Amino acid sequence: MTKKTILLFAFAFMATSIFAQVMTSKKGEPYLPQAGDWAISIDGSSFLDYAGNFIGGNGSNNAPRFDFLSVNQTIIGKYFIDSVSAYRFGALIGYRTNSNTDLVPAIPATTPSTNVDDVEKVSNTNIGLTFGKEWRKGKTRLQGFYGAEAGVALSSENTQMEYGNILSANNPISRLSEIKQGSIFRLGVRGFVGAEYFIFPKIALGGEFGWGLAYSKEGEASSTVESWSGTTVTTQETKTGGSSSFSVDSDNLNSIFGSAATIRLTLHF
Repeated sequence: MTKKTILLFAFAFMATSIFAQVMTSKKGEPYLPQAGDWAISIDGSSFLDYAGNFIGGNGSNNAPRFDFLSVNQTIIGKYFIDSVSAYRFGALIGYRTNSNTDLVPAIPATTPSTNVDDVEKVSNTNIGLTFGKEWRKGKTRLQGFYGAEAGVALSSENTQMEYGNILSANNPISRLSEIKQGSIFRLGVRGFVGAEYFIFPKIALGGEFGWGLAYSKEGEASSTVESWSGTTVTTQETKTGGSSSFSVDSDNLNSIFGSAATIRLTLHF
């Protein structure tokens, strides 16, 4: 975050602090969340940069972006049970497949020459879910909060190759037919503490820090090779070992919970 952004944030806080006891706008809109409100959190950095550049007269100022808080694009939200407590949740459910095709000469060669397709298909699955609860403290537009949450995530990747030329006496080679990355399982439990300031009714800037436990396990990976034995096609699978890790530490960028120690903009509705 730039120095200009920090100064802007400090100025906005100081300019509005004298009205900290005013809990409704001139239109009668409450500043703070109430029972039944939902909220989503996004990265607030681009909004602060835009405002700072606008005040500073930066002619190349870019419009603010509606960005995810985390690099893995987890949706972060809340549901308020009452004005001082809320359930927190995060969700990432993704599946992607990509196909690349190469044209290669047919075997055996033909006249005129023809090409066949070699196709590589890559599929990825990435699932993450979090759930927790937070409690809030503060009677002004400056609110502190704390709580705990747990999360679980699973990811995997698989690559398959399909060849236009079959293995035969005319094409007696060895080649990869499949690659399976080890599935990765993650589990985390953390406590958190943070603060936010409601700059407008139901719109708050803030951030948080967390501390907790994280466990990760990566399963066995494998690759399959197909070969011509002289009379038929044979396959051989080779496996590689998995790994695991465990840590107890403060967090900054956690693949399950989203990013901490960053400015976040939370919108309540």
